Amino acid sequence: MPEERLIRFGEELDAVKARALARMGDEDVRYVRRLNGFSRTMEIIGRTLIFFSPEPVSFLAGVGALWIHKQLQATEVGHTALHGAYDKLAGAESFASKEFHWDTPIDEESWRYAHNVRHHGNTNVVGRDPDVEFGTVRLTEQTPYSARNRRQLPLVLSVIFPNFTFFIAAHASGLNDVFLHRGRPDKGQDILPDRSRESIRAAWRRGLRKYVPYYLYNYVFWPALAGPMFWKVLLGNWLAETLRDVYSAATIFCGHVGDDVKSWPEGTKAHGRGEWYAMQVEATNDYEVSWPVSVLCGGLDRQIEHHLFPQLPPQRLREIAPEVRAICEKYRVAYKTDTWGRTLHKSLRHIARLGADGGVHEIVGSMA
Repeated sequence: MPEERLIRFGEELDAVKARALARMGDEDVRYVRRLNGFSRTMEIIGRTLIFFSPEPVSFLAGVGALWIHKQLQATEVGHTALHGAYDKLAGAESFASKEFHWDTPIDEESWRYAHNVRHHGNTNVVGRDPDVEFGTVRLTEQTPYSARNRRQLPLVLSVIFPNFTFFIAAHASGLNDVFLHRGRPDKGQDILPDRSRESIRAAWRRGLRKYVPYYLYNYVFWPALAGPMFWKVLLGNWLAETLRDVYSAATIFCGHVGDDVKSWPEGTKAHGRGEWYAMQVEATNDYEVSWPVSVLCGGLDRQIEHHLFPQLPPQRLREIAPEVRAICEKYRVAYKTDTWGRTLHKSLRHIARLGADGGVHEIVGSMA
């Protein structure tokens, strides 16, 4: 049985969630519709400037505008919609989780299962959360060490960060399991249930049905419209994609990785809502940024609040963050927050240490 402290902790957080849900309504619908409209405007401006810019300054302005569009669609608009934040709100039908088209190369159905079900239901529980490792990158000491982990920090910075959504798509669809986790005995963290031909074909189908149209649209269709300026438009689209991926990777790694971030061994289960909430808080980092930067992060600078209440939209996460922090301090649950720069440094330092022989002695969660 969970201790009385955690029972009361859970009750107070339940009350926070209930109050936030009660406030949701027309204001949230207007917010996401206005933000989506602004995003689409940035896309038009960005693509126009990339096409017709006569010099580098206007070209780079176009790249920046297109990046803002892609960033908002990936995070504040898209990630939120796929969590079902707007599913029950009248007027937000175009943002319903099962109908929303994500402007990223990530297959929506794959993401909802790998992220919403597997990750959020089992955050940092080894053997159940597929996100305790990312391809060949070891993110917890409890993930088995191998020689290939020695290169994981350079791999993260030079390959994964600039191509983050491509690798997320492979991770969520199960293609990482096919290529990078072949033959390992522990498949509890895999997306695929097995390595049968049917499972492998399903992984390819999920991956390619989004990869192919997305990359043809961005890297063939739009450049082809430019005729002799093909390479200029291709470069502009690639730069906007890369900016989106680097920014998003810095957002996600900060929220989930660090030497003071807890993880749990295989078989761990929370006993009661309060213990589950405590696990979410202690397996997560927040970081402090201004409101415009937070919007471009999709509210995931409030990753603790997002892990507690994944169906709340970002503006509600920002709203409840001071109350959540106060409750954590009251019940002695470690609430970690710092500047974005220091949090990113902490995350990358931890990845480097986990790449050394044997890794580091990581904090292992205890629900006592």
